[in-house]
Amino acid sequence: MAKLVILSEGMTGKTHELSVEKTTVGRVEDNTLQISEASVSSHHAEILLRGSDVVIKDLNSTNGTFINGEQVNGEATLKPGQILRLGKIEMRLETATAGASSKKPAESTMIMQRGVSLTDLEQGARSSGFDTAGKGFSKKTNQVNKWFLIGGIIIGVIILGVLVYAFFAAGQSSSGQ
Repeated sequence: MAKLVILSEGMTGKTHELSVEKTTVGRVEDNTLQISEASVSSHHAEILLRGSDVVIKDLNSTNGTFINGEQVNGEATLKPGQILRLGKIEMRLETATAGASSKKPAESTMIMQRGVSLTDLEQGARSSGFDTAGKGFSKKTNQVNKWFLIGGIIIGVIILGVLVYAFFAAGQSSSGQ
């Protein structure tokens, strides 16, 4: 059975099986496949099953429908392994029979864990690719920051001195008149 695997960030790995003759795709709820993304039109496209073919029909979408970077004007056939882009959302067509011919079959689609749990952080767990060969982290000393701070203090004292001198000079000139 054919299915679409979403490749775009934030939705990576989500799939939609194409089990009905006509699948409507768009941003609003009345679509068979709803994609809540601003670049996807309210009623963006239709995916039609015609025998063993998967046909994409653009519904005059604002940001276009593309197959492998080529814009779909009207209808076009989507082949297994090809990338379908609706607005900014990319997805790949995968089929059960496409395992041999597709460059990236369904079995190689992988969902990666996002982030680290609080428990892992508290226990000091690190990923396997991180070198922790007995070396702890040490604070980096930076002489530039030290000299920058000293320079800033000196300039501040000079500016304060000029302001005090200007205040007293203004006071002397107004009392002398």
